Amino acid sequence: MTTPAIRPALWSGHDWVDQRKPEHRIVTGRTYDVAKRAFDLALVVVTAPVWILVVAICAVLIKLDDPSAPVIYSQRRAGLHGAEIKMHKFRTMIANADQMKAELEHLNELELPDFKITNDPRITRPGRILRKTSLDELPQLWDVLAGRLSLVGPRPTDFMADAYILWQTERLDVKPGITGLWQLYGRGLSNMEDRTRLDIAYVQRRSLLLDIQILLRTIPAVLTRRGAK
Repeated sequence: MTTPAIRPALWSGHDWVDQRKPEHRIVTGRTYDVAKRAFDLALVVVTAPVWILVVAICAVLIKLDDPSAPVIYSQRRAGLHGAEIKMHKFRTMIANADQMKAELEHLNELELPDFKITNDPRITRPGRILRKTSLDELPQLWDVLAGRLSLVGPRPTDFMADAYILWQTERLDVKPGITGLWQLYGRGLSNMEDRTRLDIAYVQRRSLLLDIQILLRTIPAVLTRRGAK
């Protein structure tokens, strides 16, 4: 099935992405995958003294808020080729948040299987800060080291591949990532189809140069809280 085109209103202003033409890529296939993995490992290891310290501080704040609840939250996600993976985040919700989801389903602002509530009552006090600053994602650096995630790629969805329609499965052709075009431009989109188009635009253009550009652009996006929850 042909991927629906990205609407001009969605894609306008992102010429730096369009400059990365699929046919102009030099490193592709297995060679690109190996180079990308080496890049991920090198960057995570080199920056470890910084992010490990921040992880420790965040863990203390979460534990002080609720000593009886776990600090890390793990969740089943759809990974490469739709395989189920376990992804980790700092816990930003109360301990029984999953059980409350069914009770709050009538407040869902998105079309299922997506789920979002503005001012979600399940979010804890430190959780609001962690989400606004995206620090809740830091434990995923361990997932990168373990090979479940890449630094750059489509975000793994919390629903499995059987919930996708055929054209959307193209986003599953690459290893999911911590950040990507969706994090830069699509976090405010309520439409799963539009967000998937951004992910597929990355899949079709992926290269080390594009990965580096996305990482560099993620820094100001996080600092300015662009699209923060």
